[in-house]
Amino acid sequence: MADATIDTAGLPQGKARSLWADARRRFLRNRAAMASAVVLVLVLLFAAFGQYLNQWSNEEIDWEMLGMIPEIGGPSLSNGHYFGVDETGRDLFQRTVQGTRISLAVGIVGALIAVLVGTAYGAVAGYVGGRTDNVMMRFVDLMMSIPYMFVLILLLVIFSRSIVMLFVGIGLISWLDMARIARGQTLSIKNADYVEAARAIGVSGGTIIRRHIVPNLLGVIIVYATLLVPQMIIFESFISFLGLGVQEPSTSWGALINQGAANMRNGTPWMLGFPLFFFVVTLFALFFLGDGLRDALDPKDR
Repeated sequence: MADATIDTAGLPQGKARSLWADARRRFLRNRAAMASAVVLVLVLLFAAFGQYLNQWSNEEIDWEMLGMIPEIGGPSLSNGHYFGVDETGRDLFQRTVQGTRISLAVGIVGALIAVLVGTAYGAVAGYVGGRTDNVMMRFVDLMMSIPYMFVLILLLVIFSRSIVMLFVGIGLISWLDMARIARGQTLSIKNADYVEAARAIGVSGGTIIRRHIVPNLLGVIIVYATLLVPQMIIFESFISFLGLGVQEPSTSWGALINQGAANMRNGTPWMLGFPLFFFVVTLFALFFLGDGLRDALDPKDR
């Protein structure tokens, strides 16, 4: 017992573990979350290096396939069309690689914008409080009353149907929920002893928010970000499915699923099956990963 730590009551205590160490241990024990992490790594590798796995490009047309797509345009290893070709003779494998890259980029960038803007906005509103908090949150409520999809579609129709405008449209409103979450957490943190001590020695409000408030929001931020990425991917896919998102020659999961659904009657199920498979598998993996992180970072389970 000589090496054991003795608490104030005289009882031996084991070596203390940090919240992050406990969270890592719980996450590693979650089989669904770990399997989802592996799946996401494989999807990211596919998006990053898939273009090097066959000799076709995403815009190159295989002229020998035109006019014979339902008969010989399906998946084949002999001609290098692993996922078959689309209705114009382009390699579906490379198109799926490009669609995966763009859809993941939209989801990750959209979530990053939401996390950065929403966390900063909510932390400032919650810490300052009073009339400033009231005005800032009423603005959030006003923005949330506007239909999100209506704003996004309107921006794409009025300006340009480009991926840049898609990023802008998603970033304009996607941070609102994060702002409300960050503000609520900040209200419960700002009266903590360490925050009061920093305020008492003259530390500025901005420094307190940066060094004390935001670091204690990391658990919530990480969990929300993992759940926000699939939401952004669904938004992008829905817009592209309507033909208002990513435009040719670029593509995304939504655009590929739209093309595949339109050609189902032509006897080409692979055009819908492969993009839909990557779409569904990635979304499920992100949801399971988010659930695993939420369970691992829940202080009540510590």
